Amino acid sequence: MTSEILLKYFPEITAEQLKQFEQLPELYTHWNNQINVISRKDIDQLYERHVLHSLGIAKVMAFKPGEKVLDVGTGGGFPGVPLAIMFPQTQFHLVDSIGKKIKVVTEVAKALGLQNLKATHARAEQIDGKFDFVVSRAVTRLKEFYPWVKGKFNKQSGNVLPNGILYLKGGDLNEEIAESGLAVQQFYLKNYFDEEFFETKQVIYVKV
Repeated sequence: MTSEILLKYFPEITAEQLKQFEQLPELYTHWNNQINVISRKDIDQLYERHVLHSLGIAKVMAFKPGEKVLDVGTGGGFPGVPLAIMFPQTQFHLVDSIGKKIKVVTEVAKALGLQNLKATHARAEQIDGKFDFVVSRAVTRLKEFYPWVKGKFNKQSGNVLPNGILYLKGGDLNEEIAESGLAVQQFYLKNYFDEEFFETKQVIYVKV
């Protein structure tokens, strides 16, 4: 799986963006050997299982210049790093409670020259400031996730979807959604990507 898959689904990306995306396998292989942030079996399928999966959010939402996005529980930088490459005029704040993971994110962002990304070793509840969107990838159940971020949104919204949460999840989510009591919109990634990996993957949108 090469970076060609990105051009298949995002033909509008620039040469500079493609160059940044193409640096990701080498960077993550290097850091993964020191600090394990991606499972060994997934590192060989980085573009499909991490980069493209993260960019599923970009199929649902085109972030605008000047918007602020918080990535909660970013791990090694997903979905925040691919989204920061895709939307260079949008500000991304990546947080994780595990410091060594944030070290990887910081080093990867530095190597890529990402000026629109900052990474903080903290829990979501400790982050001050207001954001237009919160993104995350299967950190916990929606019922537990929502209280962490519910007070962190700008009131004014200028995008196609009002400010809210864009949450990457997989599997049958009916029970989890019902349990959360939240009104959600489900976007199925199989409608955007052909690979079998995306058959059960979704972006869950929660308006706040």
